[in-house]
Amino acid sequence: MQSKTVRIFLLLTVVSLAVLMFLWVWLTLHWTYSEGERAGYVQKLSKKGWVCKTWEGEIAMVTMPGAIPEKFIFTVPDDAVANKINALAGKRVVLHYEQHKFIPSSCFAETEYFVTTVRELTDQSSASTTSAASQGQMQSPR
Repeated sequence: MQSKTVRIFLLLTVVSLAVLMFLWVWLTLHWTYSEGERAGYVQKLSKKGWVCKTWEGEIAMVTMPGAIPEKFIFTVPDDAVANKINALAGKRVVLHYEQHKFIPSSCFAETEYFVTTVRELTDQSSASTTSAASQGQMQSPR
């Protein structure tokens, strides 16, 4: 009788831990801690991993000509977005990302920054922003 009770207790403990682990993985991959955009030139994008293949990349963000670029390392979970980034190689791009904290394994991603969309930053849009800034026409958010 006692060994049956111990087995049931152990089974319930293992099942509870498995459910908690599943919920933790689901929460970290679907709950967004923060989101934002980064602009720069894609330096690297590659699909890597022994078992779990993920798209990992980095962009160089240059604030001023001649300044040392800052690197932003990211993960792309969607193949379609990765293909679009590859198509825009060599051009200045804006990456929209979501930050996911406490991901339990590098099998899901090597970074906590998941790029969800990408768009090309044209010279015209950056020139108009620079022009407006130099003329003092940009308004600060309130």
